[in-house]
Amino acid sequence: MGRRFAYVRVSTREQNTDRQTAELRQYVDNEQCIIIDKASGKDFNRPNYQALRQLSTAGDTIYIKSLDRLGRNKEAIKNELAYFKNKSVRIRCLDLPTTMIDTDNDLILDTITNILIEVYGMIAEQERRNIRQRQQEGIEQAKAHGRHLGRPRAAYPAQWDEVYSQWQAKDITALKAMELLGLKRSTFYKLVKQYQQEHQQEQTHHE
Repeated sequence: MGRRFAYVRVSTREQNTDRQTAELRQYVDNEQCIIIDKASGKDFNRPNYQALRQLSTAGDTIYIKSLDRLGRNKEAIKNELAYFKNKSVRIRCLDLPTTMIDTDNDLILDTITNILIEVYGMIAEQERRNIRQRQQEGIEQAKAHGRHLGRPRAAYPAQWDEVYSQWQAKDITALKAMELLGLKRSTFYKLVKQYQQEHQQEQTHHE
């Protein structure tokens, strides 16, 4: 018979783990097997979770309060469920009664896990579609109102037009232009590129 682990996660150090821990102690009575992380669920780069990932072996069971304790990203949760399935490690989630069924029937266990993986895959895909749709709607709305999307454009220093024209006419060097404008090399060439793009767009618009 495999070992029993519990995984507890809260997002910040200030949050209390007692409620999750108390519920999970009903299934895991060995304190050393209760793994706790106080970290964001944005990714899986949490030291104790990664240790649990490596420590668990075939036949083990990991208890969690809810699947969002693993992480926030549905696609990543799906991948983690598949990872543990391939290791023959069972995930039992207190908030999902079907995962708590007491059975040694591998077919039933596989079916439950496969359904979870499939459902989370569908949710992740729907979330991606929603994000793309919101982005597209935002772009179209911004275009309709004539707003520029992306990074805000850098401001030009005083005398930019005059100094730029002198530099373009080769009356002064780039170094002299930077000195006159008080700009670093990277900022100067960034503004040059921006300025040229703006003028190109204006010419295209008037053609």
